[in-house]
Amino acid sequence: MGIKRKLGMGVANALLAVSLIGGGTYAYFSDEAETNNTFAAGTLDLNVDPSVIVEVDSLKPGDTVERYFYLKNDGSLDISKIVLHTEYDVEDAKGDNTEDFGKHIMVHFLENTEKTDLDPTTWEWNYNDIVSSVTLYDLQNLRPDAVEKLVPLWLTEQSGLEAESNDLMYVLIEFVDNGEEQNQFQGDKLKLKWTFDAHQTDGTNR
Repeated sequence: MGIKRKLGMGVANALLAVSLIGGGTYAYFSDEAETNNTFAAGTLDLNVDPSVIVEVDSLKPGDTVERYFYLKNDGSLDISKIVLHTEYDVEDAKGDNTEDFGKHIMVHFLENTEKTDLDPTTWEWNYNDIVSSVTLYDLQNLRPDAVEKLVPLWLTEQSGLEAESNDLMYVLIEFVDNGEEQNQFQGDKLKLKWTFDAHQTDGTNR
C-alpha cells in the first residue's frame, strides 16, 4: 500500500473519531415529571327559608304582620352582598281602584339580626334595619343590600354572608290605616315577590 493511501486512511479514521466525539456532546441523561391540575369553580347557593314569608287573608287597615326568615348561603363561596328586588301585582276584586294598593302597604323594617349590635356604652340595641318605613310602591325602586352592616359597631359579623352560614331576618309589614275611606281595597289581593340576588366577593390571588 502506498504512503499516500496509508495517509488517506489515517486521516479518514481520525475524522471518524472526531465525528464520534463531536456527536457525543449531544448525548445526556434525561428525566421528566408531570403535574395534573384541576380548576374547580365554586358555587353560590342562596336559599330563603321559609320560601313563603307572608301569606295572610282578611287583612284590614291597621293590621300588621311580623315574620322572620333565614337567608342561607349553602354554597362554597362567600357572598359579598344580597340585593333585594321588589315586585308586586294587585288583583283588583271590584275593578274600582283609583290608587295603587302598594302605596298602602308599609314595610316598617327588614332587620338583619346577625348584624344588630349592642352598644357597650349605652347597653342599647342598635338595630341593623336594611329597610326602614317605606311603602312597597317606593321599595320597588330601591335595591337594598340585605346582608350589609349598617350600624357602626364591631361586636357582630360584618357585611356579607360567608359560605355555609345564614342570617336571620325580621320583617314588619302594615296595611296602613290612613284615616280615610279605603273601601276600594276590599277583597283585593296583593302578590309580593321578593328576589334576593347574591353577588360573589372580589377575586383573589390563589
